[in-house]
Amino acid sequence: MTFGFLSHLDYNIWLFRLPVMQELVRQGHTVYAICPAGEISNSFCEHGITHIPYKIERSSLNPFKELNAIRHIYTAITPLKLDILHTFTAKPNIYGTIAGRFARVPRIINLVEGLGSFYLENDLKSRIVRNLIELLYRQTFKLADTVMFVNHDDPDYLISKKIVSPAKVFIMKGVGIDTNKWRPLSKEDKWIRVTMVARALKHKGVLEFIEAATILTKKYPEVSFQYVGSPDEGNRFSVTETFMKEQTAIHYLGHQTNICHILAQSDIFVLPSYYREGLPRTSMEAASMGLPIVTTDVVGCRETVDDGVNGFLVPPHNINALANAIEKLISNPDLRSQMGQAGREKALKEFDIATIVDKHLEVYGLQRVR
Repeated sequence: MTFGFLSHLDYNIWLFRLPVMQELVRQGHTVYAICPAGEISNSFCEHGITHIPYKIERSSLNPFKELNAIRHIYTAITPLKLDILHTFTAKPNIYGTIAGRFARVPRIINLVEGLGSFYLENDLKSRIVRNLIELLYRQTFKLADTVMFVNHDDPDYLISKKIVSPAKVFIMKGVGIDTNKWRPLSKEDKWIRVTMVARALKHKGVLEFIEAATILTKKYPEVSFQYVGSPDEGNRFSVTETFMKEQTAIHYLGHQTNICHILAQSDIFVLPSYYREGLPRTSMEAASMGLPIVTTDVVGCRETVDDGVNGFLVPPHNINALANAIEKLISNPDLRSQMGQAGREKALKEFDIATIVDKHLEVYGLQRVR
């Protein structure tokens, strides 16, 4: 069979789809990575995957440019004679499905990883974009054969609005992580470290994390709060680098590539996001490394924590509830250990990349060759 994986970023395919593509190549299938040329496009060939470039402007809403994007995708995929086209994120889902039907691809599969920030605000722009997305998705999902989701809330919402048919919905837990890499490691010191890893966006709960840290560092001077992640320039919900460096209650580490080591030296993971997450990868990684998690009871985040088992779910925006949940873990090392072990077991069962690869194969009508 011939498979095409379509995205608007080469990194998106490389970071999140590569294990699935490698398994397909191992089984003898032909696999294409269809995405604009980028820094790692040439690396696909090392895994027996052919890169097929096309042009798209990620931030454009110009209808003429958008029609050009559909034409570019159609031109790129038509000669490939695909059996299955798998698309990822909003624009590739919409444009790829349209182009795929014109190219007469027999099966088209969309993956929706969260509905995004336009579902958090209710200003005029957010309402307009939200309505446009739903209008386009309603038509797209009629053309697609299967629509995959990484949580239960998003398909429930779209089904309630008659945007997607329940018969087309397939749910899996995230895009998977390597639990052999993200595993509990020995800690090098006795400091209690509370860590948050996320882009420095207001919707990720960065301000709530800082406020909770401010409350708790006064009571527990031996506890260190650290923030890993950089601002997202151009995003209207981003805080600034200067603001983050001015915060005395946290250690601002900025962008880091050694997240595994940082989590290994941490005791508690916190993500007070109220962003409409798909399934936050950082929480899955923290669970896999045996860390108890404090996160919010919102879409996506709640899928990573069984409340009271491997962490705590708190209401979004509620700084006191956030601080209280963190404090319970600070003051009780046995609870931290118990919840960390439960998180590791949950990660092995639900988030391991082997499980996610098998879920993809199930959708494709295949099974793993042992």
